[in-house]
This record gives sequence, C-alpha cells and structure tokens, in this order.
Amino acid sequence: MEVLVIPQITKGGKFVFGWSVVRSNGQVRLPDMASDEYHITSEGKVILFTGSAKTGGFCVTRRGLLLESPMGVLPDNPDLDRYERPEGVFVSYKGRKYCWLTVSEDRTLSFTEEMLRILGIGPGSRLLSIRGSCFAFVMGAKGPLLERANHYQGDIDCFA
Repeated sequence: MEVLVIPQITKGGKFVFGWSVVRSNGQVRLPDMASDEYHITSEGKVILFTGSAKTGGFCVTRRGLLLESPMGVLPDNPDLDRYERPEGVFVSYKGRKYCWLTVSEDRTLSFTEEMLRILGIGPGSRLLSIRGSCFAFVMGAKGPLLERANHYQGDIDCFA
C-alpha cells in the first residue's frame, strides 16, 4: 500500500498538493491528490473563483461542495448554480468572481485568454495547489507561501 505524503512547507502551515503550469494553450492540469481529495471530476464541471489578494490565482470547487458552504454564492446566483451562465464567464459576488468550467477526466481545465487575464495569470505561470477549506482548494499564483515552496528542499509534485 502506497502512503501519500502531502508536503507542509512550514511547521504548522498549509499543506500543498503540487505545482501546475499554465500551458501555452491555456490549459492547466490539476494535481491528482487535490482532485482526489475534493472529488473534483465527479460532476464533470468545476466552479472557480478568484483567489485572495495575497495568493492570487483561483480556487477550485464543485457544485456539491459549494452547496454545503456558508458562502451563499449558488442560491444568490441561480444561473451559476444551474450552469446557465456561459462557461468561463465570471459573475461578481461579494468581492470575488465566480465561473464554471468543464473538467476533463485527466483533471485538465481549459482557460480562455480573457479568463487568464481576469485571474492575473498567463501561459508559463506556475500555480501552487494548496489545501484550503473543506469546500475548495487554491491554485495560488503569488505570495509568501509560493516563495517558500520555491525554496522547499523536499519533493513537491509538478503537473505540467
């Protein structure tokens, strides 16, 4: 039986699942452990929302998890809840932007140039997958945690 170890960059700090790189075609492959822990492909679609000012990037969840959260975004945005809003088109809600995307079986998301611009990332951007709440994980693009991960001496998986 294989034991999976999720690196913890600093003692008592956040756990990370791995690095992903935004490909030149706008695709991002999500780390396996994060996808498995959050059952991210189980619905065939994911809901993304903008990350914090400190970490940037975006957060990844799915409808079933978001319905259980106290965030209230789905009841207040029924077009997002029912996937009636066009795929990849963001809606602003309580200081963040939300959209939905199809997720492939191999855990890949495809972003448009406009989506990448809104998220403040682009081809070649390195994103660190960070365990967030029980409702979403973070694909962080900047900040102190990413700086520490860049200098981390242990192994952190990379999904290109």
